[in-house]
Amino acid sequence: MDANLSLRIGTAAVVIPLLVWLIGWSPPWLFAAVLFVLTAAALREYFAIAFPRRWQDQGIGIAFGLFLSTGIFLDERLDFASWLGTLFVMLLSIGLFAPGTLNERFNRLLFTLLGGIYAGFLFPHWVVVFRHAHGRAWVFWVLFVIMIGDTVAYFVGRTFGHRKLAPEISPGKTVAGAWGYLGGAMFAGIAGAMLLFDQFSWFEMIVLALILGILGQLGDLFESWLKRVFSVKDSSRLLPGHGGLLDRLDSLIFPAVFTSTYLKVFHP
Repeated sequence: MDANLSLRIGTAAVVIPLLVWLIGWSPPWLFAAVLFVLTAAALREYFAIAFPRRWQDQGIGIAFGLFLSTGIFLDERLDFASWLGTLFVMLLSIGLFAPGTLNERFNRLLFTLLGGIYAGFLFPHWVVVFRHAHGRAWVFWVLFVIMIGDTVAYFVGRTFGHRKLAPEISPGKTVAGAWGYLGGAMFAGIAGAMLLFDQFSWFEMIVLALILGILGQLGDLFESWLKRVFSVKDSSRLLPGHGGLLDRLDSLIFPAVFTSTYLKVFHP
């Protein structure tokens, strides 16, 4: 067993039991509080690699992302559209008078908008899933699908991967690994549904698992794209063997948004 795999397993052995307790037995306010802290940490990582050593730009970006996330955490107590509109107007106004050339200001504004939306607005959709009538089961199920898919992809890719999936974005990803991800996700979707649900058909859960398997990989590739643009290998060194927090959350962000929307539309 190589050193990196040992570190990955060791980190997972610590994090997974805490995660299981948090999802299955913690009070809702604690789940939301932990998610808010993770959102702040993800924003910090993003803006640290987007604006290295530019503390003012980092601070503005983190604040913008946290205010965006507040719209998710307090969605029942806010006029959401007005809240978002006000935040965007404020950020665009700040961008007008920021230092630097016109192009520099514009690029910083775009990176700030992207980071705030990506880490500050999309990631907290996990709390929307959690608040569903069967939210704890859904959070467990989606995480199980993504984690098993990712694990199968890792081993299948290492064993059979030759053809690269997206070499310009993520040289380590292979077509074989991508197929392994989908196979693992669908297997996990069936197994997880048998344990957690009794009111959904297998067909529905297989289709959902397939969609989540695709979205998980797209999310992974998107974060890899960001790292290529910002010329970094990992978003940070927070988690031994895994890189940074964003490196672990990347495949969970798109599935969270899809699941929250799916539940609102088809299982309100």
